[in-house]
Amino acid sequence: MLEKLKKILSNKEILQKIIFTFAILLVFKIGTYIPIPLISTTSIKGVIAGNDFLTVLNAFSGGGLSNFSILALGISPYITSSIIVQMLQLLIPKLKEWGEQGEVGKVKLGRVTRYVTLILAMVQALVLIFGLGAQPENVLIDSLIQYKSYYWAFYIYMAIVITAGSAFTMWLADLITRHGIGNGSSMIISAGIISSIPAMFSTLGTKYLGANTTGLNIFLYILVIVLYIAMILGVVYFEGAVRKIPVQYANRPSQLNQASQGSDIPVKLNSANVIPVIFASTLMSIPMTIIGIMGLTTSSTAGFWVNEVFSNSKPIGCTLYIVLIVFFSFFYSFMTVDPDQISDNLDKQGAFIPGYRPGEDTKIQLSRMLFRITLIGAAYLVFIALVPIIVSAAFGFTSSEASTITIGGTSLIIVVGVAIETFRQIETASETKDYKGFLD
Repeated sequence: MLEKLKKILSNKEILQKIIFTFAILLVFKIGTYIPIPLISTTSIKGVIAGNDFLTVLNAFSGGGLSNFSILALGISPYITSSIIVQMLQLLIPKLKEWGEQGEVGKVKLGRVTRYVTLILAMVQALVLIFGLGAQPENVLIDSLIQYKSYYWAFYIYMAIVITAGSAFTMWLADLITRHGIGNGSSMIISAGIISSIPAMFSTLGTKYLGANTTGLNIFLYILVIVLYIAMILGVVYFEGAVRKIPVQYANRPSQLNQASQGSDIPVKLNSANVIPVIFASTLMSIPMTIIGIMGLTTSSTAGFWVNEVFSNSKPIGCTLYIVLIVFFSFFYSFMTVDPDQISDNLDKQGAFIPGYRPGEDTKIQLSRMLFRITLIGAAYLVFIALVPIIVSAAFGFTSSEASTITIGGTSLIIVVGVAIETFRQIETASETKDYKGFLD
């Protein structure tokens, strides 16, 4: 590992890309502290702490939402629009055709994704601002409260600023992708999540090592940290886990030749990545957000039942949360790893899975394998998603503490996945550079 790091850091081109990436991330972080004009951030943090979806959105924006900065939505509209466009390829033939056109089609899809991002960012900003604006004291500075007839103009102006901030964040992500170490959008999300880690340890220190320091509190403090490290190691293992499906070619006389050349189809244990958890959290949080924005509490009938059905800390809500994660895991896995397409590609290459006939038998076998792999991956995602809820209940964290102290969950999967992928890209780039120098 040290040798690999030394090789990477000795490569001037890669080192420049790393420095450039950190410079762009610094610009992004500074932007999360620039507040939206006319906004009052007095009670925004309290509103966010009581809503699961807004808490996740705040983590993705690097704290920009809690500060209600010009980058309040961060890169999240772009991520959502990317997923939407990817799914629309299954329904719209033109988009599917572009997806099969290689680099040219990729450029066209990227342009569509950007347009969708701007529309989505504007819609999200309007819903957020007008929703919070139902109680103007949550949004507007005191000097503007008196102008009731112009609330709508203030809100639209704020929404435009937030949309422009999302466009700016998307541009920063493109800069990292083109001139930095790659994965611009993922890097910005990860940077936002990582920047919240010091706040987690600060909250832990205040809770357990403050004025009420006891032997038990010190033990609990150490236990939480150990759990956090154990979750990181577990996620690293599962994110790197791959099921290799052996493949043999008709023009190779023996399986020994096949094995020696490493012919197989690698399928990730968690091929859906973190998308099922994000989708499930989003769908679960929409009703909770509406109820919170309307100012309804659990003492009202509507507020009580919405909380029971859609809060993942309640038995019914937790069950629904698990069902949604499993559903989206299978849906997205079979969308990204298509057994029919893999089988057709094997036929074209004169390849087959040992023990199974090319064609329908291969498709059935691939579907069965993917089902079993996805079942394990879905169970892993459910466990990771439930860990923060279990830990919060076991240690008695308040809602504000639980929003800061995140053991497991979506954020951890994203950070670990991006870290693994980024390191692989940098390592590949350094090795490619070595080969070029050798050949030259």
